[in-house]
Amino acid sequence: MTNKLLAILGSPRKGGNADKMLNLAVKSAEEAGWQTNLIWLYDQNIKWCKGCMNCRSSGICVIQDDLVHIQDLLINCNAVVLSAPTYFANVPAIVKNLFDRLAGVVMDDNNSSIPKPKLSKEQKYLLMTTCNTPFPFSYLCGQSKGTVNAMDEFFHISGMSRMGTVVLAGTRNKAEIPTAVKNKIQGYWN
Repeated sequence: MTNKLLAILGSPRKGGNADKMLNLAVKSAEEAGWQTNLIWLYDQNIKWCKGCMNCRSSGICVIQDDLVHIQDLLINCNAVVLSAPTYFANVPAIVKNLFDRLAGVVMDDNNSSIPKPKLSKEQKYLLMTTCNTPFPFSYLCGQSKGTVNAMDEFFHISGMSRMGTVVLAGTRNKAEIPTAVKNKIQGYWN
């Protein structure tokens, strides 16, 4: 059985550092025999969460758009790679909206005070972010750390297990991904 990877780009910039990192992960996974599906969130028709909470009881968002395709890929994958830039110590709004819209898909809080995960701990996730703030200030000031925490919370509450984290700080005017970062990304698929 072929492993399935869902790769999500949460950056508005195709060809930017978050995109380059994600494409390297996808290429490495494909070379290791994984079947991949790449989603660029800014190309998707994903309407904003209305906060109606209907998904909490039904497990399905009442808004019919491209989210249906993404949720099916998420439910049926072995691993997810999410690559998004750091915006004010958090994920871009489109990524946060994805998390909000998938709430009923990834957690069951019916008749319980504590949400229960719907996905499997056998499913893995790899988090990648870019940040203009140089290291170590990107971490010490909570910039990239805030982004990683936001992404990690979503996948952790869903029941998945973290594969790893890749942070590329100091990206202002950085056109290429450093070799050490490339090696780290490739290492997850070897």
